[in-house]
Amino acid sequence: MRPRVRPAGGEFRATLRRSLHLFNEFRYEQPDPARFYTALAEDSAAQVASYTELDGRLVLDVGGGPGYFRRAFQARGARYLALDADAGELAGAGEIEEGTVLGSGMELPFRDGCIDVCYSSNVLEHVPDPWRMADEMLRVVRPGGLVFLSYTVWFGPWGGHETAPWHYLGGMRARRRYRRRHGHEPKNRFGESLFPVTVRDGLAWARRQRLVDGVDVVDLAPRYHPRWARWVLRVPVLREVVTWNLVIVLRRR
Repeated sequence: MRPRVRPAGGEFRATLRRSLHLFNEFRYEQPDPARFYTALAEDSAAQVASYTELDGRLVLDVGGGPGYFRRAFQARGARYLALDADAGELAGAGEIEEGTVLGSGMELPFRDGCIDVCYSSNVLEHVPDPWRMADEMLRVVRPGGLVFLSYTVWFGPWGGHETAPWHYLGGMRARRRYRRRHGHEPKNRFGESLFPVTVRDGLAWARRQRLVDGVDVVDLAPRYHPRWARWVLRVPVLREVVTWNLVIVLRRR
């Protein structure tokens, strides 16, 4: 097994202060999504920039949604493309901007090895074949390019999204409870647009990539935690509950 490559230095720091800031902003996801997603996008761009140079690089955001992430990556000099399967998501903050593509993350409409950075945030749990999407992200990245993949884990406190914490009693049960309580389906419908993706699943996929010639596993981390809390990934069962969001970073050689 190859040793893990350590991320390059940069202005991003996984500190407790940064974690507390993000959790505070998370409170505004429903009442003020622009505030929350702007904070998350800026943090995400800084985190990706700690692994690779962004200035002049072509970034593909799989599941990009509205333009918050576009602005954050472009502020760092990146050339940005967004892909989403839902035109409504792409237009969520206004008109659909140039450089957007409608398509499936499980069949990316790009040739092999044409992207510098393939990025995806909180999308993997919304596709029925998540690791096919992860394989597609790796396929389109050029030699020397980076894959940054982050997703909400099912057994975390927010795994059921708006149906949490009732998802701990089962995804379909949580969905039915939400429908009874609110009179309509949740936005994220278990079995249709929300699927149970675990930390174990992500670590297993990363281990398989270590066996692929020309691929390095750069980092595995709980996305919103301070750096000193990474030890949780080494503890089965506990990691499923407290990780919240897993980051997998790969680099092609």
